[in-house]
Amino acid sequence: MKMSRLLAPTLREDPKEAEVVSHRLMLRAGMIRKLAAGIYTFLPLGLRVLSKVSAIIREEMDQAGAQEVFMPALLPAELWQETGRWGIYGKELFRIKDRHDREFCLGPTHEEIITDLVRNQVRSYRQLPLTLYQIQTKFRDEVRPRFGLMRGREFMMKDAYSFHANDASLEEEYRNMFKTYCRIFDRMGLNYKVVEADSGAIGGGFSQEFMVLADNGEEEIFYCEKCGYAASRESAGIGKYKGTATSVAGSVVKEIHTPGQKTIEEVSAFLKVKPEQMIKTLIYETEKGAVAALVRGDHEINEAKLKKMLGVEDLKLADEKVIEKITKAPVGFAGPVNLKGVRILADQAVTLIEDGVTGANKKDHHLMHVAYGRDYKAEVVGDLRFALHRDTCPKCEQGHMAVTRGIEVGHIFKLGTKYSEKMKATYLDEGNQEKTLIMGCYGIGVGRTAAAAIEQSNDKDGIIWPMAIAPYLVDIVPANTEEPEQMRVAQDIYKALGREAVLDDRPERIGVKLKDADLIGFPVKVIIGKALKEGKVEIKLRKTGEVKLVEVGKAAEEVAKLVG
Repeated sequence: MKMSRLLAPTLREDPKEAEVVSHRLMLRAGMIRKLAAGIYTFLPLGLRVLSKVSAIIREEMDQAGAQEVFMPALLPAELWQETGRWGIYGKELFRIKDRHDREFCLGPTHEEIITDLVRNQVRSYRQLPLTLYQIQTKFRDEVRPRFGLMRGREFMMKDAYSFHANDASLEEEYRNMFKTYCRIFDRMGLNYKVVEADSGAIGGGFSQEFMVLADNGEEEIFYCEKCGYAASRESAGIGKYKGTATSVAGSVVKEIHTPGQKTIEEVSAFLKVKPEQMIKTLIYETEKGAVAALVRGDHEINEAKLKKMLGVEDLKLADEKVIEKITKAPVGFAGPVNLKGVRILADQAVTLIEDGVTGANKKDHHLMHVAYGRDYKAEVVGDLRFALHRDTCPKCEQGHMAVTRGIEVGHIFKLGTKYSEKMKATYLDEGNQEKTLIMGCYGIGVGRTAAAAIEQSNDKDGIIWPMAIAPYLVDIVPANTEEPEQMRVAQDIYKALGREAVLDDRPERIGVKLKDADLIGFPVKVIIGKALKEGKVEIKLRKTGEVKLVEVGKAAEEVAKLVG
């Protein structure tokens, strides 16, 4: 490709709309252009990156035994209604009606559609296991699209689904996909961690995320410095606390007037106690009724853990009326002492609070000198909070948790029978008995992976692409296009290197060309300039800045070695 013909409108200034490095650099490098909030057109350079990411995914998925399909993006409501997700997915679901007033959605994910396909095509255990995948556009009406390709309303994704006769078969394919994902991200040259994760709206049992490490990554990753355990913030466990509940000798519960003091900060300052002495009581509503969840005042409750502990799908903070009905007090004064009519669940740290402070279930009043076991008890005690730096590892219970940041690019799930049971997706086993299919689910964000690569590897001059997914591998830069000998040498090297090379034949200053080359992130530059008088050209590596002077006749061969 000649640069004079390439649609790559580079920008010198940072676009005002760009919030993160990848968004800024993809706009500046002429790879994407915004059409609407969270919706982007991919220009030639950007599309080549997506194509290379997709090609690696396809090669590895095919090698792993998966088969590619292509499902519609326009999905009938009836299938989503079968699983109940039509009513609970939320406003992120793009919902539309056709001319006959039939309801559809634009697919954010395809569990229902693939399950419908397989239940109609697979009848016998002899057809199992089966893994199908697609690379396709997805749609989610994000409340606040941001960060360019990181959180858009339209995006490209690889989603795969596996179907099995038993749990052992699912476990085998899950391990197969785990290894496949590692090969995919290894081939792309990405530095990543695999972390335990919350299954979120997809649901199912155990799941893991593949997180590309980046200093400004959108998510926290907690990992044990001793055993290597790693988990997302939503799923990071906390080692079991040691010790038993105690109370201050001779203390008795005392009710204190706290007019207008509702928050942890307000009450701790008013009563001159530390936030870690306080028992925070949160009232939630679920499909199984209201519950009270207790965490220490300086901790934050993890609603994903609470949902799992309760075994519910619908969980939300109760409104003022519900809270007042249960606690007999306005918001801000709830506490576990003498709290009736709701299940009480407590984080393990709460049970070890000495000389506790909590709401009195009475307007403008709190209780002091509260002790677990003496003044109140919880029906269930466990890990209910978000992890913190230096917490004990839940796996080895010896190491401590450190924190880094990352960007989710892949997620693998053990779905079990969450969708197949509701949609009556069955097969006939060896004894001709009807059994429910067991499922797995495996996703990779194609555009997110490209953006994550930029977030992980860039400098003040622009993008530093891993070789495997760079839009082009080589930029051939003649210093002066008016010099016939420079252009002759540039053309010869260009022809020898083939489709992965760009010839910058623009009548621009050499400085402009080199700035564009670094901005776009070509892994190798071949500069034809002053050294040509000595029969040599300059080869420069983007990643290391290393420069080599090579004889003209050996330039193409040397570059071919560098790009593999």
